[in-house]
Amino acid sequence: MSDQTSQGVGGLTFDHKKRAWPNEFNVFLALILITLLFEVLGQVLPYMNGQSMLFDFNEARDGTILNMARIKIIILQVAIIGIISLGVTQVIISGGIDLSSGPLVGATAMIAMSFAQTELVNGNPNPKAVFGLWAMDLPVIVPVIVGLAFGALIGSINGFFVAFARIPPFIATLGMFLVCRGISQWWTKGQPVSFPTDSYAWIGSGMMPVVWFIGLAVVLQLIMRYTVYGKHTYAIGSNEDAARMSGINIRRHKVMVYMIASILAAFAAIVLSSKNLTAQAGMGQFYELYGIAMAVIGGVSLTGGRGSIIGSVLGAMVFGVIQSGFTFIKLDAFYQLMAMGAIIIGAVVLDQWRQQRAAARA
Repeated sequence: MSDQTSQGVGGLTFDHKKRAWPNEFNVFLALILITLLFEVLGQVLPYMNGQSMLFDFNEARDGTILNMARIKIIILQVAIIGIISLGVTQVIISGGIDLSSGPLVGATAMIAMSFAQTELVNGNPNPKAVFGLWAMDLPVIVPVIVGLAFGALIGSINGFFVAFARIPPFIATLGMFLVCRGISQWWTKGQPVSFPTDSYAWIGSGMMPVVWFIGLAVVLQLIMRYTVYGKHTYAIGSNEDAARMSGINIRRHKVMVYMIASILAAFAAIVLSSKNLTAQAGMGQFYELYGIAMAVIGGVSLTGGRGSIIGSVLGAMVFGVIQSGFTFIKLDAFYQLMAMGAIIIGAVVLDQWRQQRAAARA
């Protein structure tokens, strides 16, 4: 027998040559190819004058041939939405969907920032104060807990409607989408909330959003791969009836999944508002779609049961490179939206094709 085959049950053989590449490797390869594509476009498009997207050969600028400013922008612009995608990934793997994360970012930012304000601004009373002195200069843990608790509340409501009321996830979270957007506008009648304390501003300062994103991704990857929570999430998404027969408490677990996803979206709101030093009712627009797009591009199947946190992180990087690349080649914003929509549809079509191919092999 060839070295490339091994004996299986009942005389069946396994050919190592036919073993499929991990989805994460395919996404990483796509990331490299897309980056090279924009590099080529920078050289061949006549109006680009031979510019490079990621390289800067003026070594006197920062001591490296890499365009560190652009690389930092790419990473920063996906970090906060990437935190949302970590939660959305778990929901999709479990066989659900969450459309409420974007407006939840706006509502949480408004509420958390209201408890993170400083009393004095340039020696004068805070002109954007929402509450009285009792809510000024509070320890940073207070607005963080308030924001995360609000996210947990929204997530538990989503989970209750999906798991106990048997409402389709699309409808349940779409309704919460409108509720959260309404809360964000009602909280201060549409007025922004500004002037946070220094300790709150630190949460989103510099490269801290990237630190939070990577740290959470590592922890959640380990949880999804090695814990009972992760195994149950995959089991429910793969075959809910089989998971129920094996003794998994489906309802409780779904509530937990939606709650964790909303807590992550709430934390993303805290990071975003601290980074911008302000909270506005319109924050988080399209974030729910971008989070889903990152997960799908990263190989998470919309039918549930397949995908990984690492894949979503790579999907976030692909998303960031595409966004930055469109800006690099001076593509207008409305064309960027249309192109991103086409990419999302393409990713879903590719996922369907992969599933049909896998079914045909079986």
